[in-house]
Amino acid sequence: METNSVSMLLIIFFTVLMTSFQLIQCTVTYDSKAIVINGRRRILISGSIHYPRSTPEMWEDLIVKAKNGGLDVIDTYVFWDVHEPSPGNYDFRGRYDLVRFIKTIQKVGLYAHLRIGPYVCAEWNFGGFPVWLKYVPGISFRTDNGPFKAAMQGFTQKIVQMMKNEKLFASQGGPIILSQIENEYGAESRALGAAGQSYVNWAAKMAVGLNTGVPWVMCKEDDAPDPVINACNGFYCDYFSPNKPYKPKLWTEAWSGWFTEFGGTVHQRPVEDLAFAVARFVQKGGSYMNYYMYHGGTNFGRSAGGPFITTSYDYDAPIDEYGLIREPKYGHLKELHKAIKLCEPALVSSDPTVTSLGTYHQAYVFSSGQRSCAAFLANYHPKSSARVMFNNMHYDLPPWSISILPDCRNAVFNTAKVGAQTSHLQMLPSGSELFSWETYDEDISSLAYNSRITTHGLLEQVNVTRDTSDYLWYLTSIDISQSEAFLRSGRWPSLSVQSAGHGLLVFINGQFSGSAFGNRENKRFTFTGPINLRAGTNRIALLSVAVGLPNVGLHYETWKTGITGPVMLNGLNQGKKDLTWQKWSYQVGLKGEAMNLVSPNGGSSVDWVQGALASSQGQALKWHKAYFNAPRGNEPLALDMSSMGKGQVWINGQSIGRYWMAYAKGDCSQCSYAGTFRPYKCQLGCGQPTQRWYHVPRSWLKPSKNLLVVFEELGGDPSKITLVKRSVASVCAAAYEHHPDIESYSTASYTEPSELHQAKVRLQCAPGQSISAIKFASFGTPTGTCGRFQEGTCHAPNTLSVIEKNCIGQERCMVSISNSNFGTDPCPNVLKRLSVEAVCSTTFTSTSPSAS
Repeated sequence: METNSVSMLLIIFFTVLMTSFQLIQCTVTYDSKAIVINGRRRILISGSIHYPRSTPEMWEDLIVKAKNGGLDVIDTYVFWDVHEPSPGNYDFRGRYDLVRFIKTIQKVGLYAHLRIGPYVCAEWNFGGFPVWLKYVPGISFRTDNGPFKAAMQGFTQKIVQMMKNEKLFASQGGPIILSQIENEYGAESRALGAAGQSYVNWAAKMAVGLNTGVPWVMCKEDDAPDPVINACNGFYCDYFSPNKPYKPKLWTEAWSGWFTEFGGTVHQRPVEDLAFAVARFVQKGGSYMNYYMYHGGTNFGRSAGGPFITTSYDYDAPIDEYGLIREPKYGHLKELHKAIKLCEPALVSSDPTVTSLGTYHQAYVFSSGQRSCAAFLANYHPKSSARVMFNNMHYDLPPWSISILPDCRNAVFNTAKVGAQTSHLQMLPSGSELFSWETYDEDISSLAYNSRITTHGLLEQVNVTRDTSDYLWYLTSIDISQSEAFLRSGRWPSLSVQSAGHGLLVFINGQFSGSAFGNRENKRFTFTGPINLRAGTNRIALLSVAVGLPNVGLHYETWKTGITGPVMLNGLNQGKKDLTWQKWSYQVGLKGEAMNLVSPNGGSSVDWVQGALASSQGQALKWHKAYFNAPRGNEPLALDMSSMGKGQVWINGQSIGRYWMAYAKGDCSQCSYAGTFRPYKCQLGCGQPTQRWYHVPRSWLKPSKNLLVVFEELGGDPSKITLVKRSVASVCAAAYEHHPDIESYSTASYTEPSELHQAKVRLQCAPGQSISAIKFASFGTPTGTCGRFQEGTCHAPNTLSVIEKNCIGQERCMVSISNSNFGTDPCPNVLKRLSVEAVCSTTFTSTSPSAS
């Protein structure tokens, strides 16, 4: 046979081989211990990444980081509202390209859990339902209701068939090993009684009948009917047991932090507690856990629900909103995952033997023959450390911690002992200036003339807008007689307006008279303030502002938004006048929205005013625009909006989201990892704007002349808006000598205990950065935390030179903690520690912008 023919056959052979490798069918089942893939029980670690909350250009990087962090599975909801914005019209483009997202998961080599819902909650607008669903005749959400079930089944079938067409279920060779139907329905089911139970049974039967070849899940649904697996969501799920003994113990949402609301603090969950919760779940038989969120991302556009949920959906996740690794959360969890995986053979093949080691102390031992033994040693006390005896050896357990022993002897990981580095992230000037500022006044003079809706009484906002805009004008007028006493006394009448949300701006005769806002705890509020009326006809224009539609609650589709009344005018000769039931006109949205001022081509239809920033500061309802060039480098970007009030912002026609400089109220005085976590426990940002920075994806930018458009509701100084870059400023690491190194354990044999106990410090800057300086280094007894290290009474004088030699100029470095590495022992018979703080700097390799 000729050589060319042989080469061609080899090419064909390897092509077929690779194709078949990518499409190998998986059998996915379950038993009481775990999800079973191709006959093998698996301990599966998952993380939530929602495709619309980032950009397609970010997806692969996020998923690769998740894989490197020790994850097996990527979990995502499916967002009905973005995929079917109107009945029968579908959108799977750009950030909504679900198939591309699942295929990216497959490309990276991870599994997927597709949570179709299609109710998602998720702090997402209307809980993920399209608003048009509310207006289907006879509909009632999430109950035994024919119109709702028909719509829900239609969308679920659409998504399942799309996945089948692309061969994305594991049964077809794809990455999807689990699917979820409904979402956190337990409370609604109990409230609805028989109708709720009937709906649950229907939903399960409908989903299973779609024949995906993979198991279905229902979370927070204790009576999920067979074969659907019920699962737990929460900060802790060690207490949870499935509703049948032959189902595995699944944790579909291990909350890595908490969401943020405008006017509230930023919540953080210490990684020591999160790791403790996961280890506690595993030691009690848990075999699947999913971090919600692993990357939270951004609520672009008007996607945030709640209401009052911020544009940032960072969630204190291991990968932050901008796609950068958050340390030490990412690194500490990565070590936890390695420790759990080392225990996997024992975990999936045996039930634990539980032994008391003290009042607050227990040992969970998994043993399957002589070769497979794993132990979890727990100290549940929230304040006191413990020294326990296990297998004739002593182990030191910090408060509220668990040590993992994959061989029942060596403690390779403790949930409270953080050896991972700490990264300090900061916002720095991008070097790109905003120029050519221009302004345009939102036209309110012609509102009443353009209104197409007029009726007696007040209409509910969403019924009028269908959520096409955050804004709805309520317009009326009142005649004031010249005999009114206030015209001579100068004591103006007051207007009182009751609203169900979420903000209100009052204009009298075209002049701004005041505003009022609700919050997440008190969505209903009342505006009360004096208004300047004159003799004759006075025009009253009330702008009702929504900040996201409700996303959770029994029949939340019936909840009201907008001005509900009464609307009362006080201080007239007759005392008060009720305006509630007089004739009102309505105008949906803003004139600037209708003219598409946010588009690069839409602004030409109006006369923008140049150089008018100074005179426009503090004035309500102003459009501002400017241009800027994309900054060099590849760091993530954000807008600093601290000089503004409240509104929305767009880049090149793409909506960054809502901004609001609402100041955070809360208690930021203390935070401890130990003890049961709740969102109020660890708060940041008290007395500061809840959200100051707003993510600008680099993939939305052109090299030059990028258009920034801001709509400001309250006032502000747009000239002080800046474009900043988010980067790692410094990294710190600290570890004690003799501390077990799980990296060494993963690669070393059991005959190398000295290598296992060779503690190491690892430092790593962000991609594109290198270590440019060492701010602090001490081997001995240093004190303090990252950014505040100090030398102790014991210090090896050559520590700095050793660290500099190993780390300067490197993106990452590793230094072993041993006396020999630092010369002689600086203080014999003393447990020593190595603490290091390094500066990370960017090295530019290109002047062109790159995708984030």
